[in-house]
Amino acid sequence: MRPPGRFLLAGLIGAVAALWTLTRPGDAALYPTPSDEAGVTVYLLDNGFHTDLAVPRAALMAGGGPLTEATASLAPGDWVLVGWGDAVFYVDQSPISGRLPDGARAFFRPGNASVVMLDPEAGDPARRFRAEDRHVLRLSSAGMAALRARVQASLAIDAAGRPVLTAARPGDDARFFASRETFWIGHLCNHWTADLLSAAGLDVRPFRAVTSGEVMRTAARAERLAAAKLDLKPERD
Repeated sequence: MRPPGRFLLAGLIGAVAALWTLTRPGDAALYPTPSDEAGVTVYLLDNGFHTDLAVPRAALMAGGGPLTEATASLAPGDWVLVGWGDAVFYVDQSPISGRLPDGARAFFRPGNASVVMLDPEAGDPARRFRAEDRHVLRLSSAGMAALRARVQASLAIDAAGRPVLTAARPGDDARFFASRETFWIGHLCNHWTADLLSAAGLDVRPFRAVTSGEVMRTAARAERLAAAKLDLKPERD
């Protein structure tokens, strides 16, 4: 007979493999956008290890609630970069070489406070990113509303139901609002972005969304799916 430990190890490896390949199916009622609907264009942006979504400001303003209030408080700009991360490490822009201990804390200590970033952009939000570091997605109006609702659900609110501003960097229009969620290796910035895409109706592989590359592949798969279903050429910017 094989030692029980081998069965346990085999079971553990099988469970990890199953989770790693697990796909959370999207909602076909939300994505892809029907061919007779204009849809809402958003950008998925990758800086090498972190992903943001660039969303039309008007789409974030629609619907009311704390997200509308937070967006209205921003500097002018037709687009808003939306991101999420640790309340300290994500906000700090000092050289990363001096922040490695704090990075380890953010990754490996569960329960870290987090923030939602809203950063207004006056021009094309993709202009600072190489073609391979950006993806265009055309969401349905219902998919955009669901994505917006997911962002709003992440915001912490005060007793009056208002968003809680926690940081505003000097010389930077980005604003950071307290989030209800916690940051650690099991729930990173790219997991959060994948959750937004999932809310919008896209298929995602949640356990693989540790890296920004996996989130970009999520968008690429969705683009191919939309093209196949709607018999359209993939949209390019």
